[in-house]
Amino acid sequence: LKLYSAIDLYRNRSVIVVVISPLITLQGKVHVELRLSEVITDSGVVCVKLATRVLECQGLPIVNGQCDPYAAVSLLGPTRSEAKKTKVKRKTNNPQFDEVFYFEVTRPPSYTRRHFDVEEEDVDKMAVRVDLWNASNLKFGDEFLGEVRIPLKVLGQSGLHDAWYFLQPRDNGSKSEKPDDLGSLRLNIVYTEDHVFPSESYSPLRDLLLLSGQMEPVSASAAHILGEVCREKQEAAIPLVRLFLHYGKIVPFLSAIANAEVNRTQDPNTIFRGNSLTSKCIDETMKLAGMHYLQVTLKPVIDEICADHKPCEIDPVKLKESENLETNRENLRQYVDRVFTVITKSGVSCPTVMCDIFSSLRESAAKRFQEDQDVRYTAVSSFIFLRFFAPAILSPNLFQLRPHHPDPSTSRTLTLISKTIQTLGSLAKSKSANFKESFMATFYDYFNDHKYSDAVKNFLDLISSSGRWDQKSIETPIMLKEGFMIKRAQGRNRFGMKNFKKRWFRLTNHEFTYHKSKGESPLCSIPIENILAVERLEEESFKMKNMFQVIQPERALYIQANNCVEARDWIDILTKVSQCNRKRLSTYHPSAYLNGHWLCCKHSADSAPGCTPCTAGLPANIQLDVDGDRETERIYSLFSTYIAKLIKMQEACGSKSVYDGPEQEEYSSFIIDDPQETYKTLKSIITAVQALEQEHAQYKRDKFRKTKYGSQEHPIGDQNFQCYIRQQSECSTYSI
Repeated sequence: LKLYSAIDLYRNRSVIVVVISPLITLQGKVHVELRLSEVITDSGVVCVKLATRVLECQGLPIVNGQCDPYAAVSLLGPTRSEAKKTKVKRKTNNPQFDEVFYFEVTRPPSYTRRHFDVEEEDVDKMAVRVDLWNASNLKFGDEFLGEVRIPLKVLGQSGLHDAWYFLQPRDNGSKSEKPDDLGSLRLNIVYTEDHVFPSESYSPLRDLLLLSGQMEPVSASAAHILGEVCREKQEAAIPLVRLFLHYGKIVPFLSAIANAEVNRTQDPNTIFRGNSLTSKCIDETMKLAGMHYLQVTLKPVIDEICADHKPCEIDPVKLKESENLETNRENLRQYVDRVFTVITKSGVSCPTVMCDIFSSLRESAAKRFQEDQDVRYTAVSSFIFLRFFAPAILSPNLFQLRPHHPDPSTSRTLTLISKTIQTLGSLAKSKSANFKESFMATFYDYFNDHKYSDAVKNFLDLISSSGRWDQKSIETPIMLKEGFMIKRAQGRNRFGMKNFKKRWFRLTNHEFTYHKSKGESPLCSIPIENILAVERLEEESFKMKNMFQVIQPERALYIQANNCVEARDWIDILTKVSQCNRKRLSTYHPSAYLNGHWLCCKHSADSAPGCTPCTAGLPANIQLDVDGDRETERIYSLFSTYIAKLIKMQEACGSKSVYDGPEQEEYSSFIIDDPQETYKTLKSIITAVQALEQEHAQYKRDKFRKTKYGSQEHPIGDQNFQCYIRQQSECSTYSI
C-alpha cells in the first residue's frame, strides 16, 4: 500500500490519494449493449438468452507507458458466475472491441436441479459485470482498470439496453476486514464541475472585475467586494489572481489593494502580517509566477541537503548520543550560508511581475511610514522571505522541489534552516529575541554580521526596483551596484590603450553613470530606458578579457570588468533593470566597430543592424495556461454562493448613504469607504450574476430535454445509478 499526498493548486485544497501498487489512475468509460433474445433449442424448447455486446472504451489509463486492454464479461446470479473474455487490443487506450457474448438466463426443462439450485427465471435477480484489464507480462499479473455492474432490471419491458458507463472501483463483494486490523483514514474530497459559456456571456462581469485596479476607492471595486463576502480570502484570491494574470492587469490591481491596506495600517511592524485579500493574492501570484524561480534558485541546494543526510540537530535535548553538538552546528551553519547565498544572489532571476509588485509595495510602505527607514525592506521581505522562500525550504515537496516529503531527520534540518533564513530576511532590530528557543538564539550569533543584513538589503533593493521606465516619476532612486571598472572612451576613432580609463561606475534603477572617482559628479549618465542591450564583447576586439558592451541608440559603451565573475554580475543586473525597455534589440554586433567597419560582419555602416541574436540572459517569465472564461465562471459561482452577503452589503451602503451615521452592527465586518460607489458596483454585480444564472437555468433545461442519460456525452455513474433504475421501472426512456 502506497500513500501519496497531492496538492490541487487551482483550488488550494489538500487531497490524500491512497493507491494500491502498481499505481493506476481509475478513469475511462465503456459502451455496453444488452439484449434479451428467445432461442429455440434443438428439442424445440424456447429459452431466453442474454446477448452482451461490448462495443468500445474511451480514455483508459496508460500503464507503464502503454495500454493493452481486454474486457472480461460475467453474468452474476444468486448461485453462479460465468465469465468470458474479449481479445486483447494492443497499444491503445481507446479500444474497439465490438464482441458479443451469450448467457442463458432461464432454465430449460431439460436441465436438472443441480444446474440451478435457485429458481432464476426472474432476470431481476441477476447482473452483468464488465471488467477492464490491462494485459501485462509482469510477475504480479494483469492490472485492473475498472468495472461496471449493470443489473438486468434496466432491460425493463423492452428487453434492450444501450448505454455508456464510467468505470468504477472494484467491488469487494462479501469480503470484509475488521476495522481494528486496518485503522482509519479521513479524507476531504471536493468535486467541482464548471459549465463555461462563450466569452461574450461573461463580458459584463469580467469587465467589471478588470476595472478593479482603476476604481477609486478600490474598496468599491468588484474584486475587493468578492474578497469581503467570501468566507475565506483564499477562495476569492485564486480565481482573481489567475484572471488578472491572464489579462495582464495583476500589477495595477495588487498595487491598488496593497496601497489601501498600507494606508489602514497603524504600526509599520504589522505591515502585511494578516491574512488579508492583499496577502492571499500576492501569495497566489508568487506561487504561479515564481515556481520556475524557485526551481533555479533552491532546488540544487535542497537536493544536496536531502542527499547528504548530515546531522544538524542543535537542540541539546534532542541530540543523539553519537552526535557532537559543535559538529552539528557547523553543518547547519554551512547549509544556512549556502541557502542564504543562493537566495541573495538570485535577484536577477526574480520574475518581472514579482519585481513590479514588490516595487509597488516598497513605494506604498515608504510613503506611509516615512520615519521608518527599514519599512521599505520589511514590506517586501514579509512576502519574499516569510511567504515564499521559507515555506519552500520547510516543505519542498509542496513547491515541486522534491517528489516526496523528506525523512524526519532531513525535515528537521530544513526546519532549522527555514527558521534562520526567515529571521535573516526579516531585518528585525533584535534578532535573538525572535527565537523562542535559546539554542536558536545562540546559533544565530554566527550571523550577527553586517554582511548578512547588507546582502539582504541589496537583494531586496534589486527585486523591488521596477524595470519599467514609466515608474521613474514615483520611485526613489535605488543604488543597485557600484565599483571601479575600465571603460573605452566613447566617440574616439583612435585605437590605443590611452583611450581606456579607470572609472567609478554606479547603477541605480534610474540611470547608469560613471565618475572619475567615488563621490564625484558623473562624467556620463545613461538613462535606463536608453539601454537597448547588454552583451559580452569578443576578446579579439581590443585583445582584452572580461569585456562587455552597454548598447545605446547612438553608440555602444565598451567596459572591462576586473574578472569574469564581476563581468557576469554587471551584465545580469544591467539586463535585469533594462529588460522592460520598449526598444530592446533582438540582434547585436559581438565585436567592436573599429577602423570604419564592424569586426564581426565587416559592414562599414556604424548603424548596420546586428549580425548575432541577443542572448536571453534571464529566464523568461512563465506563460500561464489560464482560461479567462473559466476563471470568470468560478468568480460568478462564488458571487452566486454568497448572494445573501451581497444583498446585506448593499443594504449597508444604503444605510450609510442615507443616514451618514454609525454602521449597523450586522454590517460592521464590511469595509465600505464610499457607500455610493460601492452601491453602484454591487448593483452591477448582482445584475451580471442574475444574467448568468438565467443562462445556466436555460442550459439545464436544454440539457434535460436533449441529452439522453447513458449516452457517450453523459455516461452512467454509480452515484446516480439507483435513480436511473427506479426511473427505468416507470418508463422505457430516461433523459436529463
